[in-house]
Amino acid sequence: MSTPESAARFSNRVEDYVRFRPGYPPALMQWLHEENGVPRATRVADIGAGTGISSQMLLAAGHPVVAVEPNAAMRSAAERWLASDHAGFSAVDGTAECTGLTGASVGLVSAAQAFHWFDTAAVRTEWKRILVPGGQVLVYWNSRLLDGSAFLRGYEQLLLDFGTDYSAVAERYQTDAQMRDWFGGGLQAVASFANVQMLDFDALKGRLMSSSYAPAADHRRHLPMLDALRRLFDTHADHGRVAFEYQTRAFLGTLD
Repeated sequence: MSTPESAARFSNRVEDYVRFRPGYPPALMQWLHEENGVPRATRVADIGAGTGISSQMLLAAGHPVVAVEPNAAMRSAAERWLASDHAGFSAVDGTAECTGLTGASVGLVSAAQAFHWFDTAAVRTEWKRILVPGGQVLVYWNSRLLDGSAFLRGYEQLLLDFGTDYSAVAERYQTDAQMRDWFGGGLQAVASFANVQMLDFDALKGRLMSSSYAPAADHRRHLPMLDALRRLFDTHADHGRVAFEYQTRAFLGTLD
């Protein structure tokens, strides 16, 4: 559920989030436009837009975008990054369940990495309200591969050993079956795309610290976690970098 507590989880991680969180592969927009025929001029409500990673992708593809984000620090970061270069961009203070947008004002709802924080029953009512008749919903996120390599297995163990509430957060992500049930008969397409970040140690550290369950600098497990991360990196780095691999999962449909 989009609560004040969930919205505030990233307030002290904005800089790392902006610099080190992954984007989405070009194949995602190709699939949306070329395989599924969504017009590039479609106005998008990017729900839980955070610092603007998903909004930037949509803007670059030609969409006008209104970013809906309750976290003031993240919303401000998105505005600093995107507003001056994109006339079609705006941002509003709202939640997934209460966007504050006008009814029937967007043709596509975009919900990316934040989807697992939403009240997925309540958002159906709100998103139906803001969508034009026949409007669509695109839900997508990067799923980190847990055991695709020795490095990824070691990173997963590091989170289990040092994360503050890692298991509880990880369990929030929906399965493909749950997403099919959520869309029901409105589901139109499902896809999965490979995605990877090549990270040096500083970028790997930033990627870790962008996660809400990573112990912050004042936590007793912070320094031991960074020591373990250093050892993990030194063991598996190739030419000074490690491959941080994901699958980008995407679901497109209507809420009829």
